[in-house]
Amino acid sequence: MQKSLPPIAAAFLGTLLTVAACHNQPIVPREDDPQASQLKMAKPVAPPPMIQASRSYRCDDNSLLFADFYTNSTVSIRTAQNGTATILTAKDGKPPYTGQGFSLSASGPHIKFSAPGKASQGCDA
Repeated sequence: MQKSLPPIAAAFLGTLLTVAACHNQPIVPREDDPQASQLKMAKPVAPPPMIQASRSYRCDDNSLLFADFYTNSTVSIRTAQNGTATILTAKDGKPPYTGQGFSLSASGPHIKFSAPGKASQGCDA
């Protein structure tokens, strides 16, 4: 009675033989990069802002508001959890956050929020 290799062992052995057959030559970087001088002269790129806090609020009219507060004095608000975001900015880094007819008073657990066509209302986290 002759025993055969299990399918997993056979697949591993086949992969090992394929890799062993490759020529192991080092990868040499190209010296003739057409953008090398431009990249050396380029200004450093600033990283994107980080999220400081993410909060969901229940407002006085029983609606929900989702807010992501960023380190660059902006807030991204949504009126539905997976809805379209609107970016609001705080001038001089101090609330209120405003933009596109929206206004958000602060970043704490209790805020005042107003939207286009709606009166200002309180919202709690």
